[in-house]
Amino acid sequence: MVLPSKFGTLQSDRRSFYGLYTMRAGPPEPARAGKLDTVMELKGLVLSGGKGTRLRPLTHTRAKQLIPIAGKPNLFYALEDLVAAGIRDIGVVLSPETGEEVRAALGDGSSWGVRITYIVQEAPLGIAHAVKTAQPFLGDSPFVLYLGDNLLSGGIKHLVAEYRQTQPAAIVLLTPVDDPRAFGVAVLDEQGRVVRLLEKPQNPPSNLALVGVYLFSPGIHPIIEGLRPSGRGEYEITEAIQGLVDSGQKVIAHQVRGWWKDTGKPEDLLDANRLALSTLVRRIEGELQEAQVVGEVVVEAGARIVRSTVRGPAYIGAGALVEDGFVGPYTAIGKNARVVSSEVEYSILMDEAQVYALPYRLDSSILGQGVVVDGKGNARRHSLQLVLGDRSRVRL
Repeated sequence: MVLPSKFGTLQSDRRSFYGLYTMRAGPPEPARAGKLDTVMELKGLVLSGGKGTRLRPLTHTRAKQLIPIAGKPNLFYALEDLVAAGIRDIGVVLSPETGEEVRAALGDGSSWGVRITYIVQEAPLGIAHAVKTAQPFLGDSPFVLYLGDNLLSGGIKHLVAEYRQTQPAAIVLLTPVDDPRAFGVAVLDEQGRVVRLLEKPQNPPSNLALVGVYLFSPGIHPIIEGLRPSGRGEYEITEAIQGLVDSGQKVIAHQVRGWWKDTGKPEDLLDANRLALSTLVRRIEGELQEAQVVGEVVVEAGARIVRSTVRGPAYIGAGALVEDGFVGPYTAIGKNARVVSSEVEYSILMDEAQVYALPYRLDSSILGQGVVVDGKGNARRHSLQLVLGDRSRVRL
């Protein structure tokens, strides 16, 4: 198949044995001056599989990695971090259920100036299994492994630079968490070196959770080949990293600079939205009519704010309408959405969602694409909290 692109002609080929779907945009760029000759170009590997069961009903109709955060699909943040770190050859691991949707969203990668290879993981058998499935794409290159439903402040440019300089077997990111039982957990020695890793332990030996960004040498592949499924029936990346440690290879640990969110549950999505909106810089391209817009607010072109107050940080998507209403802090309104005679705060309204005449303030809510919530002007109450999948209709 031949596809047009700003890179010229793209050739795609399918290799069903490995599940690869490659968008080629010509040969790789030659190495730039100043790079260490002994380090191959790093590739990126973004995981965008899984069924997102904890995010239902939102994930009944979309990939969890495409749920918008501050007006942009979650997955796009991972791509942007890789691009900012200078990585141009990126594999995206897909599930059969949502793969076509992710392909449609990312395209051939030319929007980011990268080359994307799509890799199908037929069953959700763990992170290490996803790496094994992607091995034909990764080859002998070192790579950044990025979980597509994770959000990380500060980017990864400094980690890639350190990898090029020190060439370890792996770099892992850690952050302290209140309940480490839901994460991979690392134990460090007095010098800060990784000595032990456990996946979702019932009795965690530390509170240091593994963040969903890793850098690996190709030496991880033979260790993954020797793994067996865990008690959860998955091939655990923690066991693979433990194999590097046990064989005396260098594994570097860093604590996260700033914040990190695993957006696996609705409350995590809302918190990630809050954190991402906190980085906004005020930009008003839409139309304001008798409106008050306070603080760091983005109003995209074609949006209209009419006789309303928007208090930032907040995002108003292209073509959206806020009329006779209030949009409070930490709210993201999608494209062509409507908030009329209603108040919304600390919420995500996806594209084309509509809220009319609510007698309550809509708070801590997520409305899927095309959702309609109509209050019909009933008596005012304190607040309303909703998580509604695409095309739902609620009359109050």
